[in-house]
Amino acid sequence: MDLTVPRHRNAIFDPAIIPKGESRFKGFDDKIISMYARGMTTRDIQTHLEEMYGVEVSPTFISQVTEVVTEEVRLWQNRPLDDIYPIVYLDAVRIKVKHNGSIVTQAVYLAIAVTMEGVKDVLGMWAAETEGAKF
Repeated sequence: MDLTVPRHRNAIFDPAIIPKGESRFKGFDDKIISMYARGMTTRDIQTHLEEMYGVEVSPTFISQVTEVVTEEVRLWQNRPLDDIYPIVYLDAVRIKVKHNGSIVTQAVYLAIAVTMEGVKDVLGMWAAETEGAKF
């Protein structure tokens, strides 16, 4: 079949799905990060994207996307805290995580504080094998 493609010299065309200068559609990174947060490996994510969307991506690409989150976590961990918190809550939440190919329950300890302005702030999170008062 012969196809005649018109030339576009005025540069007035704006792509609808992927904007000019972008290499992927909006929300694609969020989907990868969501799968990664649920415990999927980079290879699992790669296979899932190929099966569900017919999109082939490399494990390196997935690692680059998830590295952005890792940088944000490092910045959050090293942020300065207030000198005074009038209220501090300490608690643990039990969550299921993927560990060595199986699902295990772990305790995640949370330190949540209320600032002088009345805004809640998560001071930190720590994971442990079990929940106990000594932690």
